[in-house]
Amino acid sequence: MKRHLQVLLLVLSGLGLLHACLFSDLYLRYVKEQMRPMLIASGVVLVLLGVASAALDRRGHGGESHHGHDHSGVPRVAWLLFLPALSLLLYAPPALGAYTAAREAPKAVARQSDFDPLPAASPLPITLSDFTRRVQQDRELAIKGREVRMTGFVTPAKGGDGWDLTRIIISCCAADAQSVKVRVHGGPALPADTWVAVTGTWHPQGTLGTRSAVAALDARTVKEVERPVNAYTDDLPLVPSRDP
Repeated sequence: MKRHLQVLLLVLSGLGLLHACLFSDLYLRYVKEQMRPMLIASGVVLVLLGVASAALDRRGHGGESHHGHDHSGVPRVAWLLFLPALSLLLYAPPALGAYTAAREAPKAVARQSDFDPLPAASPLPITLSDFTRRVQQDRELAIKGREVRMTGFVTPAKGGDGWDLTRIIISCCAADAQSVKVRVHGGPALPADTWVAVTGTWHPQGTLGTRSAVAALDARTVKEVERPVNAYTDDLPLVPSRDP
């Protein structure tokens, strides 16, 4: 790979990062939102390095030594570095979804001993993680009989009836992604990766308030919603579902 192609690779990589962070939300498919400033800074540095290197080459020897030998070559495998650089500009890999979630065990929710009283809203907006904690750890059984609303995407269930309402959560980047799932009984059978808002009540299975209780829901309504911009979180449902 000649010197001018190395410069092109630097510039393309920098522009790809800036495109993903400044002119779109593509970076949220790979890393947490808090990492955006570092990605922008990295993109700017890569572009500046490429421009500075090109300027120096025009003034200097263009990668050739005083002996007339070209020492600018690198292994041909370096050409593969162009693929991720171009993909950021021309083609964005799809976000993680049902394919990933169906092939891994759900994330274990954190232990919690004390629970605040639930708001009186009905249906109650709640995250999948909080719902699971209430079902399996709340000895006061506050979730019993309460109609709740959650949002996530559809993942086909491996066994039994129903399907899984799913959220994928990342700690740093897509490589450490884990999923949280709530089994949904009833409602239409929608395609995998469809984002939905589900309202319903806890599906009695196991002893409520203990680890034997299954995080499952008897659906009353299931409505398609838009995929959130930042989908790698377990946020409260922001889009209200309307009863048919």
